Formats: sequence, structure tokens, C-alpha cells
Amino acid sequence: MPSSRPRAGPGSDGTSLPADDGSVAAMSTPPDSPPPVPAEAAAHPLRLALLLLAAFGTGILVALQSRINGQLGQELGDGFFAAFISFGSGFVILAVASLFWRPGRVGIRRVATAVRSRRIPWWFVVGGAGGALFVLTQSLVVGLVGVALFTVGVVAGQTLSSLLVDRRGLGSMAAQPVTPQRLIGAVIALAAVVLAASSELRGDIPFWVLLAPFIAGLAVGWQQAVNGQVKAVAESAFTATFGNFAVGAGVLLVAAVIHTAVVGWPAHFPAAPWLYLGGAVGCAFIAGQAAIVRSTGVLLMGLAVLSGQLMTAVVFDLVLPVQAHPIPPLTIVGAGLTLTAVVVAALPGPRRR
Repeated sequence: MPSSRPRAGPGSDGTSLPADDGSVAAMSTPPDSPPPVPAEAAAHPLRLALLLLAAFGTGILVALQSRINGQLGQELGDGFFAAFISFGSGFVILAVASLFWRPGRVGIRRVATAVRSRRIPWWFVVGGAGGALFVLTQSLVVGLVGVALFTVGVVAGQTLSSLLVDRRGLGSMAAQPVTPQRLIGAVIALAAVVLAASSELRGDIPFWVLLAPFIAGLAVGWQQAVNGQVKAVAESAFTATFGNFAVGAGVLLVAAVIHTAVVGWPAHFPAAPWLYLGGAVGCAFIAGQAAIVRSTGVLLMGLAVLSGQLMTAVVFDLVLPVQAHPIPPLTIVGAGLTLTAVVVAALPGPRRR
């Protein structure tokens, strides 16, 4: 979730974009609010528009992954195994890519050295657990409440989580005062979740199903923050992403084995090939966002990604729902409110000398 100072950007499967380092000087003398877009990109508006359109497309991919994993969980009848398939396939793709990407391998050694020497705490490198929770929630929840309501809950959780991380600070990220814009944005996001979820408060939907996307969003917000720290140490976004997929795949493998031991192996595996593309889609939008953010800045890219994610989630529930029930109007209103919350929270604060 973008803030008044650029930091870790949006993502889900273990993606994290570069975070600015805080400093004592920045804490004692707050800088002016950064420009929403790098000067070079602002000088070429057509190129900037095309890049933001591409960022919007990566948001579509995020919603598409939720749709795929939700359907796979429904078809398998086992959300745990579906989540492992998605995260595990992404890890295999990145493991093969690492064989041909030397900076990523060098970054892994840098992070390992930093953890051994205690320059960074060990829990900075387990951000993938947040991505694992996100994908597991996709597989368990989307089939019951739809992509739109799931996305509203996740984005609201990210908004609140990023607010808390900014207020406290993390690693090299200095603590920041909570601006009125971000506080209002967080309140609007929470109201959007309550409004959207109220339409699904019926007897056959357990309360945990409605709460789980919000909790997953909280985890993703924390994940993005620690990933930014890992990326700074590794000097490689690929290393942070690969580490997230490795940790997440390991967590989901353990969860899937335990779940299978209790309930048994899935009765059948669906034949449709597209249901197994969740991991590949995750790798695609992570790579796309990492390439785009260098030219657009975190703020504008984050808004474009979340716009594509929310709008596509609503379209999926209208046109290709996981379950054959219409999307409630309150869920659509909640999606609109969530997007409003993101825009309000991203507004720059007052400029200070």
C-alpha cells in the first residue's frame, strides 16, 4: 500500500519492491513529500501512460491468480493442496531461473551472511510465510465468497498493516507519523470490509471465511515490509522473491502433508491445465511490477495495480464466478470504497521544510 514516503510496494506471492532507507536526519527533519512519479517519466507522458497501463495489467494478473487458485481449491476439494501446487510451481520456475541469473545467487549469499552475522534478524527472511497465508486463503475462501469480497478484505488488511509498520518503523525504515490522509484511508478501508462482508452474513458462510482475507492482507503488508529489507541487503529483487517462494512453499508443504494425513489424499485432480497456472501467473506479475516500478515510482504503480486488481475481481464475480450466485451490490460498493481508501491514503501530506 503506497505511503507518503515510497516503500515496499504491492504484491502477493512474495513480491516486494525496493524500500527507501530511513535515517536519523529524516526523522528529525521530515523531508518534503516525494513527487508521485520520477522526473524522467513525467517528461514522457505517453511512455508513462503505457507503463501505468502495464501496471494495471499486473493487477489483473493478481485477480486472475485468486480466481485460478479459488477454482483449483474447489475442484480438488482441498485448499491446502491447491495452495501448495500454486506456490510450489512458482518456486520451481524461480529455481530454474536462478540457474541462469547470477546476481540472484550472489544476493542469496549476501543475505545468508547478513543473517549469520546478525546484521538482520532471522525473521526478516521468512516473509514468504505471509505470501503462503495469502495463497492458502485464496484457495480456501475465494470459492465461497468470490474474488471481489476476497480482494476487498486483502487490500483493507494491507492498508492497515502498512499504516502500523510505518508508525512503528522496521529495520532501516524510520518510523513515520500517521498522516490524516492515511488514517482516513484506513478507516474507509475498514468500513468497506464491513459493508462488503455484511452482504455475505448468512448461515452457510462461517465467520472465519469473511475474516480470513483481512488477516491475509495484514500478513501481506508485513511481508512487503520485511521483503524490502531483504532486497536492500541482497541488492536483488529476485533474491527476495526467490526466498519468499522457498519459505512459502516449505510452509505450505508441511501444512498440506498434515492436512492430507488427517483428511486423506484428494479424490481426483482436475484435468483443465489452466488450473495449475497460479504459480506461473504469480511469477509474471512479480516480474512485471519489479520492472515497471523503476520508471513509475511506487505510488502511481501501486494505484494502477490495485485499480486493476479490484476492477477485475468485480468483473470475474459478474461474468465468471467460482460459484453460480450473483455478486451482491454491497460487495461492488465495498470494492469502490476500497479503491477510494487507497487513493486517499496515497495523497501526499503537507510539504515541510
